[in-house]
Amino acid sequence: MTKLSYDRYCSEVLAQTALMRAALRGADLAATVPTCPDWTLAQLVLHVGRAHRFAESLVRTRTTEFEVRAEEFSAESGPGDPSPGDETALGGWLLAGAETLVSTLREAGADAPVWTFAESRTADFWARRMTHETAIHRADAQRTAGIEFTIDPEVAVDCLDEWLEMSTYPAVLERKPELKGLLGPGRTIHLHATDTPAEAAAEWFVDLTGERMAWRRGHEKAAVTVRGPVADVLAVFYHRQPIADGRVEVLGDRALLDLWLETASFG
Repeated sequence: MTKLSYDRYCSEVLAQTALMRAALRGADLAATVPTCPDWTLAQLVLHVGRAHRFAESLVRTRTTEFEVRAEEFSAESGPGDPSPGDETALGGWLLAGAETLVSTLREAGADAPVWTFAESRTADFWARRMTHETAIHRADAQRTAGIEFTIDPEVAVDCLDEWLEMSTYPAVLERKPELKGLLGPGRTIHLHATDTPAEAAAEWFVDLTGERMAWRRGHEKAAVTVRGPVADVLAVFYHRQPIADGRVEVLGDRALLDLWLETASFG
């Protein structure tokens, strides 16, 4: 499988941020985000803007040792933040953070050494991570504003790849030991995007039967299968769209899928 190019990730950070900013126009910034119910729409924006600034700082300073703190991604307003009730200020602040991040990423280059929570410790990680962090939270913002979520299939496929890769990172497993509760005999999941060309190979097999989670691309029989358009498979598997919406087909062990959705949530 092939990741998107570094330049594409940089461009996508800006594109996804612009779409998220557009979702704020005329929206109730105090509305609760259905897919992140602890946050209002304004707090969701603060979280994303802080994530951009966090990644930018790491890359700019070439930080190689770091311990993640919850406050780095806080959604609470603080000194110097835009007013959570001011759409123009909030949207401008969000876009400014993304632009600074992308400028720093492009100046650094894909291979610049920097701390990450993966084995690969280069700036490329943060370009990819911020692309998908922004895309998924853009989906949250659009759902809150009543806007249908769509996404380029290439970005959606890469987002699913990254999600599954993150689920196997030792650092993530240390922070979320409950992920080990997903493991058990017969526990396998198959994801099948039905609207992508064959060359996209947009099918995934998630194997939870061993001592740790494993996954691969491919069409294989599993305990439960999720089929549908790639944007909907992504949204459901990322716990961003209820199965009850009826946009995907679920075949097999629904309880296993529900267990995944309850447990494997990173943001």
